[in-house]
Amino acid sequence: MAIQTTPTSPKAWAPDQTAFVPADVVPDALILQTATVVGAIEGDEPAIRVPFVADDGVVGFVAEGAEIPDANQEFDEVVVLTGKVAALGKYSFETLAQPEAARMVVESLSRSVVTKANAAYLGNLEADPGPTGLLNTPGIIDFETPIGDDLDQLVDAVSFIELDGGTATHVIANPTAWATLSKLKRATDSNESLVGAGTVAATRALLGLPVLVTPAMPAGSLLVVDQSAVIGAQSPVRLARSDDAYFSSDSIGVRVTWRLGWSIQHATRVAKLTVL
Repeated sequence: MAIQTTPTSPKAWAPDQTAFVPADVVPDALILQTATVVGAIEGDEPAIRVPFVADDGVVGFVAEGAEIPDANQEFDEVVVLTGKVAALGKYSFETLAQPEAARMVVESLSRSVVTKANAAYLGNLEADPGPTGLLNTPGIIDFETPIGDDLDQLVDAVSFIELDGGTATHVIANPTAWATLSKLKRATDSNESLVGAGTVAATRALLGLPVLVTPAMPAGSLLVVDQSAVIGAQSPVRLARSDDAYFSSDSIGVRVTWRLGWSIQHATRVAKLTVL
């Protein structure tokens, strides 16, 4: 492959900003794992409207040759508001000149963006910039009594989601909540974990649902989610570098930005639980 230096070429041939597919650079973001991402958002489009069927209506048998009646379905839409999370780093020229340094810097900034995105996705207050977090969305199922020595409430949460026509797909857990559940024993005076076996670390799953453990969840809390009930939108993850922003200190600025948003179209298909 031949490399050519073109100092007189237009600026577009020497880009200082690069866009990445989010699944490639921030695959651990909760919105990518527990929401149905349906739209792409760019700068001057802070919201996206997504239609959905709110009620499937009435269906039944139809006689041969007879006119098919209207099912009387109810249609609605959800407006997905978005916000931008970003991370900015200032690094000396010498630092980024070191082998592997640039890659490590980008990975660190990407982790920072994921941390901010996850915290907003779960805990954003209604009054905060960006969409309301799942935990603060009005209408979700909220079990006030903590889980005790069994998983009965978790079974109930899954059944309530199914009664509403949904399917539970994920459990999001705080590390302390997962630790507490992992310590539950099958019987009194037994060392066998209720969610694992013996000294083998328990697979992060409950009732066949994958468990995503994150410190973005409040201490001792769990969230059972139907992925199809949470609608998401996102932009590419954008990486930008500037050699001019910190010119006087011979430093380089590196910025990572990501616009994302979400909305729950069926609040009763998301359930919040706590553990003692």
